[in-house]
Amino acid sequence: MKSKISLIIFVLAFAAAIGVWYYAFKYSVTNHRDVANENAIIVSASQIVKDFQTNETKANKTYLNKVIQLKGEVLKKDQDQAGNYTLTLKSDDPFSSVFCTLKKGVKLSNKDSTITIKGVCEGFLSDVVLNDGVIVK
Repeated sequence: MKSKISLIIFVLAFAAAIGVWYYAFKYSVTNHRDVANENAIIVSASQIVKDFQTNETKANKTYLNKVIQLKGEVLKKDQDQAGNYTLTLKSDDPFSSVFCTLKKGVKLSNKDSTITIKGVCEGFLSDVVLNDGVIVK
């Protein structure tokens, strides 16, 4: 009886391990959100920062985990540890801005001082954070 229970537990654990491996290495690699093709909430960099500063709970309901398209003045261009380009966009508050990590492979032009981007809003720390950003032409 104990050997049957052990065998069942082993089979279930093995099936779970296969499922986790499939999700982590196969499914999630090919099923990402395509920000470029999603409809976006259009807002300025200054307005989204103001919305989060005024009422973070309401702004989270409006923007969190949604695709945002915004236009703003570029304060800083950089690269993160993974080699992805990052942008910091100016707002009306000198202590807060919009920080966006661009999707892997998206290149930046050195001449852009104002830019329109789309990305997924991850929330507000001292800056509004967007990920998986793409440049809108």
